[in-house]
Amino acid sequence: MRYITTRRGGFGATGGSSADFSLREAAFEGLAPDGGLFIPAEIPQVSMDEVRERAAGGFADMAEYLAGLFFGNDLSASELSEACKEAFNFPVPLRRVGAGEDRSESGGAEDDLYTLELFHGPTAAFKDFGAGFMGRVLGRLRTDNERLTILTATSGDTGSAVAHGFLNVPGIDVVILYPDGKISDLQESQMTTLGSNIHALRVEGTFDDCQRMVKEVFADTQFRENYNITSANSINTLRWIPQSFYYFWGVLKWQEAVGEKGGFSGTAPEIVVPSGNYGNLSAGMLAKRMGLNIKRFVAASNANDVVPEWLRAGEYCPRPSVRTIANAMDVGAPSNYERMVALAGGPNASGGSNSATIIDALRAEIVGYASNDEQIRAAIREMYDKFDYISDPHSATGYNAAKHYHTRGFWLSTAAAAKFGEVIEPVLGFAPEIPERLAKLLGRKKISTPIAPDAKLLREYVAGL
Repeated sequence: MRYITTRRGGFGATGGSSADFSLREAAFEGLAPDGGLFIPAEIPQVSMDEVRERAAGGFADMAEYLAGLFFGNDLSASELSEACKEAFNFPVPLRRVGAGEDRSESGGAEDDLYTLELFHGPTAAFKDFGAGFMGRVLGRLRTDNERLTILTATSGDTGSAVAHGFLNVPGIDVVILYPDGKISDLQESQMTTLGSNIHALRVEGTFDDCQRMVKEVFADTQFRENYNITSANSINTLRWIPQSFYYFWGVLKWQEAVGEKGGFSGTAPEIVVPSGNYGNLSAGMLAKRMGLNIKRFVAASNANDVVPEWLRAGEYCPRPSVRTIANAMDVGAPSNYERMVALAGGPNASGGSNSATIIDALRAEIVGYASNDEQIRAAIREMYDKFDYISDPHSATGYNAAKHYHTRGFWLSTAAAAKFGEVIEPVLGFAPEIPERLAKLLGRKKISTPIAPDAKLLREYVAGL
């Protein structure tokens, strides 16, 4: 598999031109030389019979088949198998939350409310899928004497997932930038208490400042060459692609739940995706183009509603982020909008994010819905009162969007409620129980370095490692 940049225009065979890259090049570069994001030059097509057969053996077996379609020429079968078994060694349940409105003549399970819980991994967030897989694979792609520095900006959950995924990986240093005072205490503990090769920088600013600093360092070609720098944000294609795998799992499990076991030609679900930097939603778009039967997506945002507004108004207008109680989605300039444009454009498409062709294509498969803080709190309260289900604030935006559009399908639950006790407790009157794998971090000393939002200071820090 070869990789091209989103700023090339779209998907299609490259003919071996100098504009395409190997997996190693794409993974080690992180951000493409022209400032765009890497995408596969061609989208592999799945055999759904094979997906169903492998899914019967568990998520890791299914993921091994899907990963082979992208990475089978770069890693051996045994390496891929080991990476998947190590990275995806936790449950991925589709949970029935409660009964929805009956919109059919006969009613039935298809009207129930379902969510795909993606938070049962080591750091209790969906980003464990991409970061865990990337950590295993990147370690196998580097040579024995090669050192690599990973720069990652986080609005909350990415940093902890990346820290865990790369902890103690030989030859790799991880530098995590997070906005000081704008993430939860548990999120901060997850990335500042590990030590070893994990280095945390608390930035005096917002997530957008963190992301800008990383991008400015990536734009410095000479510096990157001198210090061998890449990223583990969803801008890195090796972290982004594995996020498409759980869409296959979710669709199969949902179809089983609503009685569509007889074949894949049955009901196609609507999938609601809580979104901040839009790597998650664009990964769903990728899964659909690989052959997965999805009716449409709903982009569920918080008050940082850049993409829902883009879909409504037809103009992409990034802006400074605002702080919300769903902090991991506090992104005002989402990087992955470029992948959304490339996926909507088709082979060798031209036209920018505001072209009528791109907007019409996006609107044909995605609608948006934004929830403010009060609406998020109300959703948390409602799910507990009606269904005895405790949701984190990010996933609650998915519940609100599902209700608004009366979707038939499921929403993605992206993080465990226990990570956001300071939000949940004032709403429900108690804080969710913290799993042992997270609770053990709270007593540890946090170690981080304060830094002003200046890319020059970030360069100096990296140079001093």
